[in-house]
Amino acid sequence: MIEGSSTLDLELLRTFQVVARTGSLAATAEIRHRTLSAISMQMKRLETELDVRLLERGARGVSLTSSGEVLLQEARELLRVHDTLVSRFSGERLSGRVRLGIPEDYARELLDDTLPQFMARYPGILLDVNTDTSGRLARALRKRQLDLAIVLDHASGLEGGETLWHPTPVWAAPIQGAIHREAVVPLAVHPGQCPYRHLAIEGLDSIQRAWRTVFTSTSIHAVEKAIETGMAIGVLDRERVTTAMRALDESDGLPPIRRCVARLHFARGIDDASQPAVEALAQLLRERLRGRGPWQRDALSGRDGGQRPRA
Repeated sequence: MIEGSSTLDLELLRTFQVVARTGSLAATAEIRHRTLSAISMQMKRLETELDVRLLERGARGVSLTSSGEVLLQEARELLRVHDTLVSRFSGERLSGRVRLGIPEDYARELLDDTLPQFMARYPGILLDVNTDTSGRLARALRKRQLDLAIVLDHASGLEGGETLWHPTPVWAAPIQGAIHREAVVPLAVHPGQCPYRHLAIEGLDSIQRAWRTVFTSTSIHAVEKAIETGMAIGVLDRERVTTAMRALDESDGLPPIRRCVARLHFARGIDDASQPAVEALAQLLRERLRGRGPWQRDALSGRDGGQRPRA
């Protein structure tokens, strides 16, 4: 237990944050460039110093206790304040403006942790974030209205890019009913140039199933609600399938869905003055998302296999 003038090692909190994001001590060891035993010892030390149990260890990884959930929120704020203070006086003196584009479906996950950390680490950089469909983000990137963007490959028209993670699109339907068996399949989708809209239509056309759009919105939360309330089915990332939905497959008469790739793309001709700032953000996105995606932060909050509780 911390007593008197004892202090808490901030590196323990940084490791704890990564464990909270990945749900895995092994993954944390890889990210933090330490051995698995070293990470395990750090977590035991943190629990000893705070005199509280923070993690539940199981066959599928680790999960947070209620005390761990409280600590995670407090640790994020403490490290943000610390990093901002250190950056302001001693280190990360990068400046400039960075215009980032991200798919709307992943905005909340990136805003919860990754982007606030970037702003705390580099207070001199002006961050301008835009959310949209991947197709529209790709168009903005080509017009140099963005400096970099995370784009799903289908419907983007972009070549190259750095692979960050592989989303898992699935058919999502309301938990009750069988509207997916209607003669004309009702769809809830984003507007044109959305990869998941493209995949849904492509799949249904491939098996000659008639379809119609009954709900169109730029908001992923509105699309989710339309599915939950039984208006339509749609294609979502598996991690967005809530407890009010169920995932469908070929046994339900629906076609398989092609996999997607989430890639990081850069605009051509980025201003030399902004290049270091753009690269700094790109590096943080690589560290946080490569091979894992933005969902791993939820691994310790009880989300399992796509059954995401409502916020």
